[in-house]
Amino acid sequence: MAALVRRMGRLVVLLPLFLFSTALLPAQAESLAGVNQSSVPAPPVEVRALHTVGSHLVAFADAGAWRWIPAEKQWRAVALPSNVDADGWKNAAIGRLYNVRPSSGESAVRVVAEATFAEGRLVLRDLPQLPFPLARLRLAEGAAVLYVAGQDAQGINHVFRRRLDAAAGTAWQSMPALDGDGAADTLVAQRGELVATIAGESGDALWRWSPDHGWQALPSVPGRVLTADGARAVGQAHVLYLLQPDAAGGRAPRLATFHTVTRAWADLPAPTDAMPAPVTAWGDGFAGADASVGTIRMVEVSARSHLLTWLDWLVIVVYLAAMVGIGMYFYLQEKRASTADFFVGGRSIPFWAAGVSLYATNTSSISFIAIPAKAFETNWQYLTNNLIAVLGLMFVAVWIVPLLRRLDLMSVFSYLEKRFHPAIRMLASALCIAMQIGSRMSVILFLPALAIATITGVDVVWSILIMGVFTILYTTLGGMKAVIWTDFVQVFVMFGGAIFAIGFIIYHLNGGVPELVQVAMAEDKTRLFDFSFDLTKATVWGFIFLVLFDVVLTFPKDQVLMQRVLSTKSDKEAGRSIWTFAAIMVPGGFFFYAIGTALYVYYQSHPERMNPLLPLDATFPLFIAAELPMGVTGLIIAGIFAAAMSTLSSIINSVSTLASVDFYEKLAKNPTPKKSVLFAEIMGVLVGLLGIGIALLLSRYDIHSLFDVSIELAGLLGGGFAGAYTLGMFTRRANAQGVAIGIAGAIVLTLLIWSMDLVHPYFYLGISILLCIVIGYAASWLFPPPAQSLSGLTIHRQDAVGATR
Repeated sequence: MAALVRRMGRLVVLLPLFLFSTALLPAQAESLAGVNQSSVPAPPVEVRALHTVGSHLVAFADAGAWRWIPAEKQWRAVALPSNVDADGWKNAAIGRLYNVRPSSGESAVRVVAEATFAEGRLVLRDLPQLPFPLARLRLAEGAAVLYVAGQDAQGINHVFRRRLDAAAGTAWQSMPALDGDGAADTLVAQRGELVATIAGESGDALWRWSPDHGWQALPSVPGRVLTADGARAVGQAHVLYLLQPDAAGGRAPRLATFHTVTRAWADLPAPTDAMPAPVTAWGDGFAGADASVGTIRMVEVSARSHLLTWLDWLVIVVYLAAMVGIGMYFYLQEKRASTADFFVGGRSIPFWAAGVSLYATNTSSISFIAIPAKAFETNWQYLTNNLIAVLGLMFVAVWIVPLLRRLDLMSVFSYLEKRFHPAIRMLASALCIAMQIGSRMSVILFLPALAIATITGVDVVWSILIMGVFTILYTTLGGMKAVIWTDFVQVFVMFGGAIFAIGFIIYHLNGGVPELVQVAMAEDKTRLFDFSFDLTKATVWGFIFLVLFDVVLTFPKDQVLMQRVLSTKSDKEAGRSIWTFAAIMVPGGFFFYAIGTALYVYYQSHPERMNPLLPLDATFPLFIAAELPMGVTGLIIAGIFAAAMSTLSSIINSVSTLASVDFYEKLAKNPTPKKSVLFAEIMGVLVGLLGIGIALLLSRYDIHSLFDVSIELAGLLGGGFAGAYTLGMFTRRANAQGVAIGIAGAIVLTLLIWSMDLVHPYFYLGISILLCIVIGYAASWLFPPPAQSLSGLTIHRQDAVGATR
């Protein structure tokens, strides 16, 4: 095996060196985004205003309104409410229409009403009146909040907001007033912030409000905004502006984007046709009524896919073949005379390999993509979690691992049977299997496939099948040894891609490393610690809470991680594997956060290379596909595959182990080691196929809500069993009856908290664990103490193996 690892190591080192010669190419300068233009016939009236209601384009005239029906390619009349101001229609966001009007006896606006379609007519629902009348009113909507900006009778700016889901009588909340000299001409909500423009003599000024910094002046608009409706949010971080034509540019307007993260402007290709007012946000751009030719013109932002080259595919194929080769090697070399050979690698895995495998398993493709995106958008505060987690892993290595390692387990849930009752073991194991397959495995397959498909055009289905099928092959062929040694190689592939990306960005920065450091420090992009007590932010105290409950107290029930610890040669080596994991965690996190910071500096200098339509999580995949030379792109996409496949292989192996050890060997008649291994191999294939099937199903529906639900379920249902381990290991009084009551009580009460929406889902896991501990321990006093020997089952000295009672 050592020879094989050396060969793979040479490949990992030589491949980047071979590709490095292609990397020293000048960065591209042209815009990645394009512009599509189209038109539809205008309605048979003079259009005074264009707006959108839901998915409908609506044209307003002096005597009514018309709605465009794409399927019929014609306009249909729309019935309007009576006694409304024809000039009072305003879009707060695309599809979100409001009507504003004065209150009785007043001249300025005080009434804001939400407009929706009902049976072919527009109906209005009045919101609570504004605190006082406002002129020059502007609306914006984002993240379920409606914002209103305007000036009072003395010309003083005011801003109010109101949640869309607030109770009917909830009043408007006052916000800090716009600091600029004048009223807002445009107002856009993006990323929980407000972006406003104010007309000036030399050009339009740009202002932004954020919860952390209030109103701040930003780089001025490179021109003048065409109309009050010539600004809108696109994607997750851009604001698209329709600017007045250049003096020598003819009648066609200009398009420009402002990126709210990097605060950089980028010009888009200019439309060829004029777009006079009125205009409105439409699709991924704008629609405008051109009365001179009797058409409604549409101009929308577009983006192209970046197809992989033959060299990229060659690199990916070499990587996949290497993974299957490792699985085949162990299939041919190992006799698998016992279940321990297949499930825990014969307990012969070196501690350093197990530690690297722990890191690979804990670093999924979601982290590979999401961590750079988080650092790009914010700073390094989430790296604090890695630093504090090291302390938590020290506790795990000293107290928890030796206890479980001495019990000679293959399923961590066997501990619950030894300490409490077989029913608790089987219930916990079944829930773990369901959660791993139903949420974690399928999402880990789907999300990177979606990111790769969005950028490269590779079909989501093919990415899911490639990752899933190849992982099933080497996992079921080689068992635990194949899983650990492929993890070992995959970590080098991940780090190789990450380091290469950082080096490539630095090489293409005009100022190199000094520019990277200077911008990062000036923009506070490397900030780590927040010691405030604001529970809505990522503070040190929040990470301590997270590590306590998500690392220390849940580690014992994590079969995926514990199976690596149980595969080592001795108790001492098991502890060392945790120390190795901890030692890699901090520098590993540093590399991925450094990518995000480097991307921030790069795109601040090259804003035209961003795709306004993509989500923030696609920032790193976009850079991989659009900027890196051929071959290198394939290497880093292989790194994304590696991050996904390392976690997938661990899940498949762990779930097949649980199915065999916790269920087949407990329920089957006369099970033998050979039959158990065969059952586990079959289960590995079935589990993998089921995960692929669910991922393919997710590709046809909206993933976001389902992913959120899966995270909530992990906290709602999994915390109680983590509390059971805590009661079993750290107390001597806890018994089966009390723990069962604690688990049930924790699940019921946490579900009640969830139904009442009392706290953020972030806290469900910790609350559930605490409830199980408190209820379970209290209930245990209602029953006799454990009758069986607790030798080796708790951390207490009197229960140590060989201790006298």
